[in-house]
Amino acid sequence: MIDTAYNGESLFVRHCYFTGGQDPYARLKRALKADIDADAWSSLCATGSRLFARPESGRIAVKVITTTATK
Repeated sequence: MIDTAYNGESLFVRHCYFTGGQDPYARLKRALKADIDADAWSSLCATGSRLFARPESGRIAVKVITTTATK
């Protein structure tokens, strides 16, 4: 998750990417209870972010969430 206009207090997610295993497409679709456009999904399932303008403050925030699958 990336906040491209971080104010130093709270994270407002402006970009979010899904790169993990265990079928993240199906999990997101289930969580949103909606269909996801294939073109939109292809821009979210990536390890590099989409381009964004440099914020006036020069600050961004990045939050990384990792999960470990156990059996």
